[in-house]
Amino acid sequence: MNRTLRVHKIDQLLHNRHHVALQDFLDELEVSLPTFKRDLEFMRLHLNAPIIYDRILKAYRFDKQPVVGPRYELPGLWLNASEAHALLTANSLLESIEPGLLGPHVAPLKSRLLSLLALEGVDASSVSSHLRLMQSLRRHMPVKHFQQVARATLDGLRLRISHFNRNTGETTNREISPQRLSYYRENWYVDGWCHTRSGIRSFAVDAIQSVDILTTPVEVVSPAMLDEVLGGGYGIFNGTKTQWAVLDFSPQRAQWISRIVWHEQQKATWLDTGWYRVEFPYNDDRELLNDILSHTPDVVVQGPPELKAKVVEAHRQALARYQPVSYSSDNLALPTRS
Repeated sequence: MNRTLRVHKIDQLLHNRHHVALQDFLDELEVSLPTFKRDLEFMRLHLNAPIIYDRILKAYRFDKQPVVGPRYELPGLWLNASEAHALLTANSLLESIEPGLLGPHVAPLKSRLLSLLALEGVDASSVSSHLRLMQSLRRHMPVKHFQQVARATLDGLRLRISHFNRNTGETTNREISPQRLSYYRENWYVDGWCHTRSGIRSFAVDAIQSVDILTTPVEVVSPAMLDEVLGGGYGIFNGTKTQWAVLDFSPQRAQWISRIVWHEQQKATWLDTGWYRVEFPYNDDRELLNDILSHTPDVVVQGPPELKAKVVEAHRQALARYQPVSYSSDNLALPTRS
């Protein structure tokens, strides 16, 4: 533990316990008596720390008497190297989520972090070369739209949006009261009350084609109500009917699946056959179907029957595409199979 951390620890112990015995300091800091005394001297001389030894209590404490001169306070940001690395990682993630959107705002913080790394003996130029943040299936969205949606959400103002429905191909105009922004599977969604449909809805920000910020205040929806409608089932989609999916995974896939949390309310069981069963609620099966199919052939749907039927039908359609079929020369497709 370096001096920066020890000074922070000494300050924390004195504030939390009010008086601390010498041996407790040595045990907590894991240092020798001379090192501890040097730290105290540093805090008194350079940080104006009013630390005294109380002979009655036989412990150190802060002097409660008024002090003439500079006030004691620790610098606002004291980090060790690992904490600085963590914040730099977070900064890199934020910048990669929406390139160019947050960079200017976090530049001063990033500069401060780089300085702290240098004080810790870490080569700041090597940080980026040792961080690799991989993103997949992230959809592109206009930065302007994201900024407008985020600003209205934070300012408590309604939005008028033009929204494209990928399932129906329909574009509708909606007036919404945005409540929160959700980041899910590399993509942004705005959750809120839709005045056009009179209900809670979640909109993919990249599916919003135009945005106007209104001057009308939002209709506030409680977080509990949002979670009840949007967070009760599996995935990002919501619905009115809650069902329980029952999935069995093969022994080969089970060792990996057993470390995955599909849903907060899931039930997991190891079967005598070595298969692994997971049960969890869902309201809309669109996203769930894709995830189940991604584990083919190592997953078997045991229920409910309608979910099982949809998986079987998806497999049937996929298999049909591999049957012998002739393609015309106008189609950019696989050649004729025999």
